[in-house]
Amino acid sequence: MSKTAGTGHHIPWRLIGWGGAAVLLMVPKIANFPWTLSDYIVMGVMFAITGGTIELAVRSSTDWAHRLGSLVAILTGFLTVWVNLAAGMIGSEDNPYNLWFGGVLAIAIAGSVLARGSPSALAAAMALAAAAQAGASIFGLAADMRGGIFSLAFTGLWLLSAGFFRMASRQKFVSLP
Repeated sequence: MSKTAGTGHHIPWRLIGWGGAAVLLMVPKIANFPWTLSDYIVMGVMFAITGGTIELAVRSSTDWAHRLGSLVAILTGFLTVWVNLAAGMIGSEDNPYNLWFGGVLAIAIAGSVLARGSPSALAAAMALAAAAQAGASIFGLAADMRGGIFSLAFTGLWLLSAGFFRMASRQKFVSLP
């Protein structure tokens, strides 16, 4: 079990999260997926970045809405990269339309850095990422209708994150002690 900095509270979620990532990393081997060593390395790095970022986000705020907004944004970013590496949102992973989703991630990351923890600024950054996601998805509809609709669903995830940050800015959720 881990402890939060100086509070003495045990957090089983940390063990569950990192243990879950390790189990997920073993699934392709158990299911006999044709993964190479580089596939495992890339996924391990993605899990490490995602898990580390989630830990930083959880430590940066005691507000549940802020934490949920961070969690949804981080997982949406992870899923965006994973889907694009595995199969591509639009067509195959080689389709140039998929590069647009890297721009969406750049907007979300840059907005998060510039927001410096401000929930209202984070809400605006995630709303902007949602708009960029919708725009990229709409352009992608011409190339692949199914993929365009699938990628459009990610707009909802960015908006959900923005909504949680908006709630945090209004202090609607109870903060942790």
